[in-house]
Amino acid sequence: MSETMVPRQMFFTKGVGKHRHNLQSFEAALRHAGIAQFNLVRVSSIFPPNCKIVSRERGLEQLHPGAIVHCVIAEIRTNEPNRLVAAGIGLALPAKKIDYGYISEHHAFGLNNRKCADYVEDMAASMLATTHDIELDPEKAYDERLEIYKSKKLVIKTRALCQTAEGDKNGLWTTVVSAAVFVH
Repeated sequence: MSETMVPRQMFFTKGVGKHRHNLQSFEAALRHAGIAQFNLVRVSSIFPPNCKIVSRERGLEQLHPGAIVHCVIAEIRTNEPNRLVAAGIGLALPAKKIDYGYISEHHAFGLNNRKCADYVEDMAASMLATTHDIELDPEKAYDERLEIYKSKKLVIKTRALCQTAEGDKNGLWTTVVSAAVFVH
């Protein structure tokens, strides 16, 4: 039987890239985020039990160029001048560290940093709530739902990391990325 690959640490990062070629703008955004030198593998939305959140610097020093690195990543690109793009990662942590949490990712046109952050935090918290059989009214404001979570001692912490940018005024491709990167 093979050993289970459960990350022991995770860090957040974000970046912006601009270039005349679409793919190279993505590469530039990854470089700005500090993760271009890895073979990134997208994974779904679970924050592992007992996983520690570390700084970007501490996480990066444990990884090596060419390594296969798992991450939850949000990205969006535009070549429309002045078009606002946003990519965000949200995290909802359960009250007990031995339980798993949720990571959400979202990308959109027209969202500012605060709206993107609210959206991804709400999404992560809502996904975590469903694992505890908490039915929520999606029409209620996030702050109201957050009070329900807290009253049930479900979520002790939510956080978000978002990157926004306006499309280059000269029509260069503009890419934004936000990522939660795992360290095994």
